[in-house]
Amino acid sequence: MSGLEGRTILMSGGSRGIGLAIALRAAADGANIALLAKTDTPHPRMEGTVHTAAERIREAGGNALPIVGDVRNDDDIAAAVAQTLEAFGGIDVVLNNASVIDLAGSLGLAAKKYDLMQDVNVRGTFMLSRAAVPALQESTNPHILSLSPPLNLSPKWLGAHTGYTLAKYGMTMTTLGLAAEFGEAGIAANTLWPRTTIATAAVQNLLGGDRIMAVSRTPQIYADAAYAVLTTPSRQLTGQTLIVEDVLEAAGVTDLSGYAAVPGTPDEALFPDIFLD
Repeated sequence: MSGLEGRTILMSGGSRGIGLAIALRAAADGANIALLAKTDTPHPRMEGTVHTAAERIREAGGNALPIVGDVRNDDDIAAAVAQTLEAFGGIDVVLNNASVIDLAGSLGLAAKKYDLMQDVNVRGTFMLSRAAVPALQESTNPHILSLSPPLNLSPKWLGAHTGYTLAKYGMTMTTLGLAAEFGEAGIAANTLWPRTTIATAAVQNLLGGDRIMAVSRTPQIYADAAYAVLTTPSRQLTGQTLIVEDVLEAAGVTDLSGYAAVPGTPDEALFPDIFLD
């Protein structure tokens, strides 16, 4: 595939951070992007709403459809699929970007937060992807891409934050299951995860503030890797737990220094992301 011009992406979340970076990269080709997100109004600690994201997508050259809704709500999912089809005539990509993080240990994790992570990360990924399958079957290059890690069963990661690990691994298992179930129909389903932390609000607010932000990479590295995946013929790449840096290397990008959040930071000084040994 030469690019994403005229292709339609249905994304969960995307008001800011990695999801927005992926949307803007696709918009540069002239893609259509439908964003299903709850962010109708600004958050006190995180900038960006589904509406400001749509404005930026249009400024970048794409077409945007902001949809205020909750990926936990089946009616909202059905409405998002219907509105996307009405606006753009089809769906070529489902991007499971919405995710909730809580790194508390098992005894400190609130039951409501456990349920929230399962509902958004796992159930939301399954329900949104499933709802779009009939439309994806009509696409010439259908992709499902989930932003989740490989299934590393090392006790180091299984026991580090069990509730969150279950939720992220659930996203991955859902995606791999869809790859197996719909592979004959030509629908690719893969996951994508970085080797280093990415400078996002989650890293700023939950993982270490300015110190970790300074040794992270920008969301653009995730966006460029996602672009490489989504422009690959679907029958050639499916059922894989992909790593951002490996995808870029396979695409011929070997110098990653430009992705450092602080220019000049050497690769060996960057902070490693979780779930990867």
